[in-house]
Amino acid sequence: MDDEWTRRVWPPAEQPPGPGEAGREATGRGLTRPYGMPGTGGDTGAEDAGSAAGRRRTARGAGGRDRTAPYGAPVPGRATAEPPVWPLTSPAEEEELPPAARRYGAPATPPRRMPRWLWRLLVGGLALACSAAVIGAVVVTVLNRAERVPPTVIHDQVAGVAYTLPPGWREGVVAPVSGFTTVAARGDSATVMARPGDPVDPPGLRSEVIDLSDLYARLLLHGDKVEVLDDRAVTVGGRPGHTRAVRAEYSDVVNEPAFMRVTLLTRSDGGSTVLLGLAHPDQPRSRAEIEGLMWGAR
Repeated sequence: MDDEWTRRVWPPAEQPPGPGEAGREATGRGLTRPYGMPGTGGDTGAEDAGSAAGRRRTARGAGGRDRTAPYGAPVPGRATAEPPVWPLTSPAEEEELPPAARRYGAPATPPRRMPRWLWRLLVGGLALACSAAVIGAVVVTVLNRAERVPPTVIHDQVAGVAYTLPPGWREGVVAPVSGFTTVAARGDSATVMARPGDPVDPPGLRSEVIDLSDLYARLLLHGDKVEVLDDRAVTVGGRPGHTRAVRAEYSDVVNEPAFMRVTLLTRSDGGSTVLLGLAHPDQPRSRAEIEGLMWGAR
């Protein structure tokens, strides 16, 4: 830009001499010489030297030395300006560009956009991850609440017994004609019922339990074959008693084997408590839960 400005400004355009200036061209001090440059005429004298020296500017070089140069002339040892940023194209290519591109440079290629299918895939994956996190948090919360819920305890004041239900068991309602006062069940596969019994002396507990088990086997099991699995004396919650377990099998291929346990416990008031457990079909889990409920009675 300095060269272009110098080319346009310096030297100033020559003007016709005015009155009283005709002799300047002859003396060599015309308007065509640069400002501050000494004239070429022979009569410049000390005035031209003094004025030229007064119009010289001082520049400090890299080594700290002062040097002078005419105004507008390049200073020796001065670093040249960095090459211009624009244009970014060659002169031949620049002629083919529109005026705006010549001034500001060729337009840059815009960045490549993400494909729509990839964007949808990312959004779907993010939504799926959020849904899985929410569902997992809900499941963990429900499981923690289920673990913190205390087990259900049934208090049967009429039968004089209290027993704790295993997980998954619920208290039910029994018909008054059955004689049982409370009932608990896990769906249709396992059931435990309680009722008050007749006063029984400890030596007669076994015979009473045998009679009860035979009675309930005929009423409830209707098995083609009934096998005794357990017959022994027990002590539950500090109360003497007796228990008997049987397994009923059927000749047809429709009914699966069933399990029944009858436990008779004495009471401090002279009465007794009858606990009846049924499982159909007969499964180890159902047996274990029935027995655990009866052995935890108090």
